[in-house]
Amino acid sequence: MGLIALCAAAHAADYTGPLFDAHLHYNEEAWDGRAGPHPPADVLARMKASGVRAIVANSRPNAGSLTLAGLPQTREAGVTVVPFVRLYRNRADYTGWFADDTIYDMVQTELGRGTPAGPYRGLGEFHLYDSANANGPVAKKLMALAEQRDLVVLAHVDDTAIDLLMANTPSKGQKARLIWAHTGIGGTPVERVDALMARYPGLVGELSYRPGLVCDDNQLCPAWRALLLKYPTRFVIGSDTWVNQRWQHYESLMQGYRQWLGRLPADVARKVAWDNAAGLFGVAKP
Repeated sequence: MGLIALCAAAHAADYTGPLFDAHLHYNEEAWDGRAGPHPPADVLARMKASGVRAIVANSRPNAGSLTLAGLPQTREAGVTVVPFVRLYRNRADYTGWFADDTIYDMVQTELGRGTPAGPYRGLGEFHLYDSANANGPVAKKLMALAEQRDLVVLAHVDDTAIDLLMANTPSKGQKARLIWAHTGIGGTPVERVDALMARYPGLVGELSYRPGLVCDDNQLCPAWRALLLKYPTRFVIGSDTWVNQRWQHYESLMQGYRQWLGRLPADVARKVAWDNAAGLFGVAKP
């Protein structure tokens, strides 16, 4: 088989179904409501071109998510917005939210207000640069609140913080629903990820920026392929458009997922690409 035929065969094997972007930011640097390199028409065109039919929107400030949720153009693009309350009003909030009662008050206000796309469905993304801060007073209150209100948490934390956050829920993590951003961006060993998946039935791994996920030819490394096959209902994909450069490369990010999804069994690929996130939030298949 010649090189052209090989390339055609590889392309044909890519996953072609809908994608659910379960970690998307529409921050003020992208568009602040007046100016910016990525106004709504731009980002919606990128989603549509990439076959992204639903997103978890969490933005700094929350106005970005509310904008996407309220635009008729979003519906026209065939994109369903699942809104989360982001804990950050500005960059200063990244490092102290877990002990700041004004953050808790803001969350309560946003939950009461809702969005043009309906009620908020989750809290986050939030970061913990020191895992011990999972025991901060506001972190504790928010984890309890999330479980009580059946909200999904999106957390950028290490594996130690996963245990601490889960311990602060009423069920000690047995009923909590938590999307682990990057499934441990610091490179948590696969064996530790496996153990946490077994311990917490509502833990879901999001796969952007995950060290060691793919090996040669942008295919899943063997240990990660085995883990996805072991827990086919427990992983989702995301773009993590935290800086504008991620928007500039949005289509290629999504195509990268399609490449390795296409080498998984079809039912597993469909779950990771769409069904798992859609099931979390009750989003109908397009």
